[in-house]
Amino acid sequence: MTLNLEVLPGNYVVCRFEPGESIPAWACGELVSVTRTPDELSIVCRDEEVPADVQSEPGWRSLRIAGTLDFSLVGVVARITTVLADTGVSVLVISTFDTDYFLVRDIDLERGVKALLEVGFLFPTQK
Repeated sequence: MTLNLEVLPGNYVVCRFEPGESIPAWACGELVSVTRTPDELSIVCRDEEVPADVQSEPGWRSLRIAGTLDFSLVGVVARITTVLADTGVSVLVISTFDTDYFLVRDIDLERGVKALLEVGFLFPTQK
């Protein structure tokens, strides 16, 4: 199966809050992920939205599988993360109902895209 990937515009940041904190109003945009556990509240969003005093890890870019994935597909995340790991690219995965997002460090984006292209993934909108 050949999958089309796309690089989303902009830079992203991973933020950490205490588990009981409210989701801030600035956590908005094209891609926002909010995860609450007993230990923390994590928010992934565009870096331009995040106040300077928030505990965060900046410098991420987002790759997205274009289209909608069927829940019966097996190994899609493993296949992509294996290619990236074999290339030495750290990845943070966000899965939604429709598709998967792969955040990679901005400094690793070009290397990660090249490795994915080499194994048959397509980036039809990539220039």
